Amino acid sequence: MNATLTVAHKEFLDGLRNRWVLAIALILAALAVGIAWFGAAASGGMGFTTLSTTVVSLSTLAVFLIPLIALLLAYDAIVGEQEAGTLLLLLTYPLSRTSLLLGKFLGHGLILGAATALGFGVAGVVIALFADGVDLVQLTISMGVLIASSVLLGWVFIAFAYLISVWVSEKARAAGLALGVWFLFVLVFDLGLLALLVSVQGGGDWLPWLLLLNPTDGFRLINMVGFDSAQAFTGVTAIASESAFQCGWLALVLVGWTLVPLGLAILRFRHHSA
Repeated sequence: MNATLTVAHKEFLDGLRNRWVLAIALILAALAVGIAWFGAAASGGMGFTTLSTTVVSLSTLAVFLIPLIALLLAYDAIVGEQEAGTLLLLLTYPLSRTSLLLGKFLGHGLILGAATALGFGVAGVVIALFADGVDLVQLTISMGVLIASSVLLGWVFIAFAYLISVWVSEKARAAGLALGVWFLFVLVFDLGLLALLVSVQGGGDWLPWLLLLNPTDGFRLINMVGFDSAQAFTGVTAIASESAFQCGWLALVLVGWTLVPLGLAILRFRHHSA
């Protein structure tokens, strides 16, 4: 455990030195404040609209940015060390391959978590200070859920990045596969699900459960089920507006989406030739 924490500490410090935390936080904060403040632009107005609309908009922003940032942050975690010739050196230290990979994962997870909390936290503070008629308790809960679920979503795609990184031997190929994973879960899956919905006559009670096959849809649902209004459910997630999804179960689904690829990455790395 000490070796794992040592590796995690090193990765986190590297992230601070490389300005990853600052860059991610600034991007998220700027875009989140812009979306929150110009949420009424579509209706010809300007300023903060409703909390449910704002949270749904911010979750949509997170769906596009957080997976991409996570994949770019960690896709070369192992294959990059291998190409640089430092993986052999790391493996000579008194730590197991599992400790090395888990330490790197924890470090990258902390980088993404700190940046996400800072970025969306700034947006929450701006809304609290400048928006009129906002329930501060509801705002705190909603932003807390958004931040926590965004971190979970990021960990899912960091785990996918590690699985890619231990499976390939070139950084360029790892980058291509990482982008492929992003396209699959962020864009292609929902398009395929919409096509299925159109083709199914009369719908079915089983359709909402297909959303759990995509971690980004599970993330969206976490940030929507807390609102009573069915208007909070947009796009493909509208099929779940009448479903009994609970935040706790959806969070466990995201944890599962993290553990499976991470476990596969550990198994692969144990038999990985440096």
